[in-house]
Amino acid sequence: MKVGWRTARLRAHAVLGTWPLPALFAWTMGWLCWAALRSLGASVPAAFALGCAIGGIVAAGAATPWRQVFVFAGFPLSFAAAGLGGSLPAWTWLLPLGLLLLAYPVKAWRDAPLFPTPHDALRGLVAAAPLDVGARILDAGCGLGAGLSALRGEYPQARLCGIEWSWPLRIACAWRLRDAEIRRGDIWETSWAPYALVYLFQRPESMERAEAKAARELVPGAWLVSLEFEVPTLLPQVVLGDPGRRRVWLYQVPFRTR
Repeated sequence: MKVGWRTARLRAHAVLGTWPLPALFAWTMGWLCWAALRSLGASVPAAFALGCAIGGIVAAGAATPWRQVFVFAGFPLSFAAAGLGGSLPAWTWLLPLGLLLLAYPVKAWRDAPLFPTPHDALRGLVAAAPLDVGARILDAGCGLGAGLSALRGEYPQARLCGIEWSWPLRIACAWRLRDAEIRRGDIWETSWAPYALVYLFQRPESMERAEAKAARELVPGAWLVSLEFEVPTLLPQVVLGDPGRRRVWLYQVPFRTR
């Protein structure tokens, strides 16, 4: 019985650890606690404080600072929106959700949210991973194109390509970077074989999947470059990053395992 209970706990932890379920769980529990306390006669400040506290507890276990912000802020922001709504019909608050789903479809929830690459995050990349003139570079999950812009600064003579699942972001990125090839597609279903370098700014949970795909598809000598998150099973050829900057992890095929 103890083994079964432990297995159930591990499965529940694994499920709740899948993004964005921690955020949805925290927001839901915040509202449930608010409703329960108010029904018992608790004051508005007390019920609100407990709802925020639940978000804070769940946020403490989030993998990155930005996720901690999302987990914690959901309940107080929705609480403020509900208070500001006044006489607006309830469906009005579905409009922001609809816009969010349009820009960030459900299929993309297992990948990274829209976090732009800082303009100087890839400084020094060309010296660490030199490429031939005209080499093809892929930004897998290019968003609005901040990563491609940083890559262009390092590789002005490369052929830049971007893949983005959200069609509004794909259109915006193509308009912003006229000299790059921007396509709508799934980064996991699109072949990485034609590229000399694949750039990722994903999330920790995606890195083992990225390593497996890169090992299958990239040719010897090609590079897998990840901003901030390392591949736990591989030894990097180079790690870039001055104090105050995000780290950049460089892996060259054939990969070196730990």
